[in-house]
Amino acid sequence: MIGKIADGVVGTVRYGYAKKTWLSSAALLLVLALSMGWIMVNALRFNPFVRTYDVKVELQGSGGLLINQDVTYHGVQIGRIEDLTLDPDGVNANVRLESAVKIPAETKVRVSGLSAAGEQFLDFYSDTPNTDAGYNGPFLEDGSVISRDRATLPVTLAELLANGDGLSRQLSVEKTKIIRKELSLSPEGPEKLADIIDGGTFLLATLDGVLPETSKTLRTSRIALDLIGDKNAGLKAAANNIDSTMTGADKMRDGYRRLLAQTPATLGQVDAVINDNSDTMVQLLGNTATISQVMYLRVPALNSIWTEYRGSLMDAIGSTMHDSGVWVNLDIYPRYACDYGTPRLPPSAADYPEPFLYTYCRDDDPAVLIRGAKNAPRPAGDDTAGPPVGADLGKQSDPTPKGRYSVPTDYGGPTLPIEPPR
Repeated sequence: MIGKIADGVVGTVRYGYAKKTWLSSAALLLVLALSMGWIMVNALRFNPFVRTYDVKVELQGSGGLLINQDVTYHGVQIGRIEDLTLDPDGVNANVRLESAVKIPAETKVRVSGLSAAGEQFLDFYSDTPNTDAGYNGPFLEDGSVISRDRATLPVTLAELLANGDGLSRQLSVEKTKIIRKELSLSPEGPEKLADIIDGGTFLLATLDGVLPETSKTLRTSRIALDLIGDKNAGLKAAANNIDSTMTGADKMRDGYRRLLAQTPATLGQVDAVINDNSDTMVQLLGNTATISQVMYLRVPALNSIWTEYRGSLMDAIGSTMHDSGVWVNLDIYPRYACDYGTPRLPPSAADYPEPFLYTYCRDDDPAVLIRGAKNAPRPAGDDTAGPPVGADLGKQSDPTPKGRYSVPTDYGGPTLPIEPPR
């Protein structure tokens, strides 16, 4: 019995080893599918197995809502905003809710924010008890509409500023000074301070109505403040560096003013130079583009020429000095040079002859010109190691184009004097 089990285990292992590539691929695909499923359900909140229904909420305005923001019921996330559409009376928010959550049909809606920075969401709230307390309907269902009279929007920034401006206009500076003085000096200071504390208690009781939002704001604020506290030394160093930079910039105000004063004239001169050379500038740019394409195709050859494993010249000279002497190798045999088969022109020719187009080494020996053009790495299908079929090996390049300000290059130089360009 044990022998059969062992044979079965050995056979299974051998089969798995023979099919290890397919088994590995299947395992990777399984891990990928599980990871994508986890991300969709937990990170993207997309669960195709949860039943949902759509409800339209009519609003006076968007209130800062965006597509894919959360929808909550008494602070608990139950869905998302699918779409926002405009109509003549305001904005319609199409939301998708989970079918497992039963919401009374007379529920109200408000647009709330998680923090002062925004992060709006749509919150359903109702004074009607739920099914656990004996309420049996009616409930919201697919296609239900919540009218605008049951939707509340937050106070906009414009309204807040307008109300704050009205409040500040009602405050008297002299009375404010008196209040501050009395709080610090008068015997009734403790009672007045107690009134302030009572007002703070009332404020906290009011915030209790939006406890989830308040708690999340406090938690996120604590993280932000702790992060700022951890970076106090860095912020201090940054402030000192900025102060030094601004101090140096303040000392160079006259230089900046001169720079701003002289820059337009300098840019005008550059523009004039480009305009004067516009005849040859187009051809120069075309040649530059051609050179860039050629250089791109020859990147492997350039990498083999400028290698990174070589040291500096001083290291190479230093390596020759050891054992109380200078050690070098001397090759007395002449090196074979390639003959290109083109007429040899003296480099001192005063007529600036055009170069030959097809300067290819005619020797097929790979030991000749190891780093020459014929032995350079080339892309697949490149046949430029030799001249084109039937090419005239003595052909020279086209003459240099002459512009309005070109200097004649006749043999022996131009006839002087030459009228300078204007």
